[in-house]
Amino acid sequence: MSVFLGVLFAAFAAVAIFWAAVAVLFRKEIETVFSRDPAAVNFLEVLLTYSGLHAIIFYRVSHALLGSGVPFFPRWISQLGRFFTGIEIHPGAAIGENFFIDHGMGVVIGETAIIGNGVLLYQGVTLGGTGLQKGKRHPTIGNNVVIGTGAKVLGNINIGDNSYIGANAVVIKDVPPNSTVVGVPGRVTKQDGKKIDVSLDHIHVLDPLLQEIDELKKRIERLEK
Repeated sequence: MSVFLGVLFAAFAAVAIFWAAVAVLFRKEIETVFSRDPAAVNFLEVLLTYSGLHAIIFYRVSHALLGSGVPFFPRWISQLGRFFTGIEIHPGAAIGENFFIDHGMGVVIGETAIIGNGVLLYQGVTLGGTGLQKGKRHPTIGNNVVIGTGAKVLGNINIGDNSYIGANAVVIKDVPPNSTVVGVPGRVTKQDGKKIDVSLDHIHVLDPLLQEIDELKKRIERLEK
């Protein structure tokens, strides 16, 4: 019995040391969770239960190994991350600081994707390619970009800083900075050149199709008069 308790204590101590090391090494990633998610109120809860955070940790480790020229293991670690979190990030992707994945299930980030600082992704987002060509074939995402649930950003395109990609949008063309994109295919609605509000007000995102319909209705009313 004493041997069993000793082994149990040793295992518990090893797990505690592991998570303590993670908390120290990935302090910035944990701080980002608290700054971007109002539901994050407990440090231990964030550390142990946030799949988006875990996916980023798996990515940081695999990306560092890939950059050091280690074969096989970077991809293997990324697949472990996919298995445990439901989020697939290729170790070849380049991701900046203060990156946050909210909920995250189904997020896919391709090999040549480049993501700036302060970017937020919701569940079901794909940063994918559009062909079998080699070289740069995935999107480049600027700083402080928000990509809504289920959005697909495809091909070697650029999404400008401070832009918002609406839920379920499909974006296959470049997006200028400070823009909102909605619809299939994605269409740009500029908001007077001002930075998109990162408070993430999904309700009041402008829809260019509805705006055009509204303009047509007003025109018909004027013609009828």
